[in-house]
Amino acid sequence: MYNKKKLMLLLFIICNLLTFTSSQAQTLRSDEPIKIVLNDWTSQLVLSHIAAELFEGMGYSVIFSKKTTGAQWGALQRGLAHVQMEVWQGTMEKMYTRMIDEGGIIDAGSHDATTREEWWFPDYVLDLCPGLPDWRALNSCAHLFETKETSPRGRYLGGPWEKPDGAKIRALDLNFKVVTANNSDELWEVLDKAIRNKQPIVLFNWTPNWIEAKYKGQFVEFPRYHSDCETKPEWGENKNFLHDCGNPTDGWLKKVAWHDMPIKWPCAFETLTKINFSNAMLAKLAYEVDVNKSTYQQAARQWLADNQLLWESWISPSCQITNKITG
Repeated sequence: MYNKKKLMLLLFIICNLLTFTSSQAQTLRSDEPIKIVLNDWTSQLVLSHIAAELFEGMGYSVIFSKKTTGAQWGALQRGLAHVQMEVWQGTMEKMYTRMIDEGGIIDAGSHDATTREEWWFPDYVLDLCPGLPDWRALNSCAHLFETKETSPRGRYLGGPWEKPDGAKIRALDLNFKVVTANNSDELWEVLDKAIRNKQPIVLFNWTPNWIEAKYKGQFVEFPRYHSDCETKPEWGENKNFLHDCGNPTDGWLKKVAWHDMPIKWPCAFETLTKINFSNAMLAKLAYEVDVNKSTYQQAARQWLADNQLLWESWISPSCQITNKITG
């Protein structure tokens, strides 16, 4: 009798374990690693590490895939990468729309954060070029921004991301030449040196970004953005050329995924759709790395430790947290 009870108890435990394992496997679906795209700006890198910690906490395997913003689209479309945490309207809308239309990627929702990417200058430049931030003042002040590399034109220091700044300069007949920084660190090094010496500078900047918390400055106000500016030469200031306008001033910030992600990793995809950051949250993450010199992983884990109630709300009750989420 005693042995029979032990046998029944053992069978009960085994059945429950099998049921749990089956349920967990059904929720996880695939044990293949989720590949998260890493770009080359701080907020995207920290968000990618936050997502990785959450996915791993649900039992998924995660690896990172370093891609330029140009190379990421083919990888996402072909399933060589699976998640992108920050798609900025100003630099990526064209490829995003194309990939969505082709069915290679799916929209995983928008952050509350709104974005702007544009030419930017420190406030002290206003004393030297008082017509700013109106773009029409740039030509009368172009000599202020001239360098040996760009003489006799002014220098515009651009980022390494796909922006049609050369086309904008041509369309608006600006006496400037684009010099491209290799990465965001180079942008900030040149900016910091210019500010310390009160030298005129105009460069690519964006928001949300930690820069706004450290330096006072303004975006150049170009003709207001309209999608026709990119497709119809007859629209806008110059009837012969495209890109005679600024970038969106209230742009969206999206997450995207490989089209099969909801099937292979349903809980990870559901969580991805709920991950949501504001401008202030992203600026703080960037500040933690770029100013306080935390690593991307340290900043991610500190954020998880400080915001447990928030990230727990992103994970569905039907999705098990099987591993400790580091905080």
